[in-house]
Amino acid sequence: MADARDTGLVLDPKYDRDGLITAVASDVETGELLMLAHMNALALAATVETERAHFWSRSRGKLWRKGEESCNELHVVDIRIDCDQDAIWLLVKPVGPACHTGRRSCFYRRVTRDGLVPVDESDAGLA
Repeated sequence: MADARDTGLVLDPKYDRDGLITAVASDVETGELLMLAHMNALALAATVETERAHFWSRSRGKLWRKGEESCNELHVVDIRIDCDQDAIWLLVKPVGPACHTGRRSCFYRRVTRDGLVPVDESDAGLA
């Protein structure tokens, strides 16, 4: 049976034991998945307030705004939360590449039986 978190209209994110929630960002125009990161309550609040994607860096142990160093920002058009409020979906307009490697998407390799193969950026990883 679903509870109020599952069906209600009150934002009540279910953060993990480290205070984080998984967040994915996709291009609002193409649907292409651009990146996966994590948010804490501060990152989610900053994202809602500024309409710029903010995340919690687990490796650096700090809040960061996507593009604060690279200028490759994610302008947030819409924010969705899944049914049990333990994952965030950002629909964004990217300014520059989303991946720290300089690629448009962090998901630029396909897993095959023979290992990893590059994804042709023209198929946006959707094929």
